[in-house]
Amino acid sequence: MSKVENIVNEWLPLPDVAEKLDVSVTKVHALVKDGSLLAARVGERNIKAVPADFIVEDHILESLRGTISVLQDAGFEDEEAIEWLFTADESLPGRPIDALREGRKTEIRRRASALGW
Repeated sequence: MSKVENIVNEWLPLPDVAEKLDVSVTKVHALVKDGSLLAARVGERNIKAVPADFIVEDHILESLRGTISVLQDAGFEDEEAIEWLFTADESLPGRPIDALREGRKTEIRRRASALGW
């Protein structure tokens, strides 16, 4: 079991993401490929899945795409970005993903861009 697998509370397999977003699984693969979503291989069957916190009701968390872009610009691979988003930071306080869900994207993106320097 990878570290990233342990720090994310709930994972959604790609077909479940497709159902929640009301799109095809092919579209979900495209969203992962273009950086709108991050996915990792998890579980006994090593399936590709997305952290459930990336989905809000029937859409992707609005501040996620730009934040992923900033993390990728800082040199993060997908699993590293997920790990950063889900690791508690006492100076926040809390996890960056929680701050994004609370609408605090400016602070999170500033911190993420600083990681590249």
